Amino acid sequence: MDFSYSKRLTELKGAAHDLYLFIAQYEDACERDNGLPAEAHAAVRDAVLTSGLQAVNMPTEWGGAGLTITEQVVVQDELGKLTGALWDMVWRPANALRFCTPAQRERFLIPVIKGDRRDCYAVTEPEAGSDPQNQQTTATRADGGWVLNGVKWFVTVGDHADFMIVLAAAGPERAPTLFLIDRDTPGIEVVRTPRFMHTFVYEHPEFSFTDVFVPEENLLGGLGNGYDITRAWFTEERLMIAARTIGAAERGLEEARDWAVQREQFGQKLASFQMIQAMLADSAVDIAVNRAYTHQVAWEADQSAADRKTVHAKASIAKLAASEASGRVIDRCVQIFGGRGYDRSFAVERLYRELRVDRIWEGTSEIQRLVVSNELIKRGTGVLAMPTAG
Repeated sequence: MDFSYSKRLTELKGAAHDLYLFIAQYEDACERDNGLPAEAHAAVRDAVLTSGLQAVNMPTEWGGAGLTITEQVVVQDELGKLTGALWDMVWRPANALRFCTPAQRERFLIPVIKGDRRDCYAVTEPEAGSDPQNQQTTATRADGGWVLNGVKWFVTVGDHADFMIVLAAAGPERAPTLFLIDRDTPGIEVVRTPRFMHTFVYEHPEFSFTDVFVPEENLLGGLGNGYDITRAWFTEERLMIAARTIGAAERGLEEARDWAVQREQFGQKLASFQMIQAMLADSAVDIAVNRAYTHQVAWEADQSAADRKTVHAKASIAKLAASEASGRVIDRCVQIFGGRGYDRSFAVERLYRELRVDRIWEGTSEIQRLVVSNELIKRGTGVLAMPTAG
């Protein structure tokens, strides 16, 4: 068993680290101004393209970086160190766009890969959060296409994207279907832009759709396939969340460690106090264990012979464990910083607010527990097994 990074992984980690350092210069401005100006977005876009880390989840023949899941996890681990969700400026097109027709690919996906367009995914509704099957947004057949009516909440990047991937119940059969819709299509309005506890570089607006016409050629992935396409990317997205939260926790620990060895109280360095030492040690354990497991599951996801259902459950374990462990780490880091840990100019304070959502989106911690328990009940403890050669 060889657990060392290959030359390729080492190079990707280095490129992602350099990109993290470049983007980090915008952290304070993002926190202060609740976002960044156009010139900052343009500078980051150029840096991403120079790094070659644009659209890491899309194949090279379409212009993406074409990284494996393992490679993506290594990259996201580094980018997760950024506050303000600035990691999201290193764009990863929605995996659903892999289902584009050739014409759709040219119009929607390839411009996203190049950084010329931006997509957002509109699934959540007031009564359809963890239960996406309770969709109330409808698509009714019309001459040459469909007419959509409904409301969507928490549309991440909805303020910046110029087109949307919208899940709706289509026709009298209420077939769950995805539609590609330009953001400026008549009938689409921003109802509200909530202010959340975090400060992210992008907003999460609420949208209303009133008699929004969508041509037939903008139906994505076929009629009735919306749930399956949406669920298909959960394994990848949950692993990316696990990786990013681990990176965030490591940054927090680095800063808390540096603070502890420099800061004096009662005539001693903070690091000389055993309770501080225990918090540092517990944080190192949380990071090391979850990084190792996330890398393992990412590697399994890359194996063609891997059982998809088992890998899906393992990705839920990784997301659940890493997101909750990272929350513990950052809580300790804030405590080590004391009053300064409560100051928004310190990264640990921002990470404390920002990591909280990782236990909610892309499936709450409770949903992850259900996924894992269902796997155990239906198929036994194979979900705990290590992969075997061949």
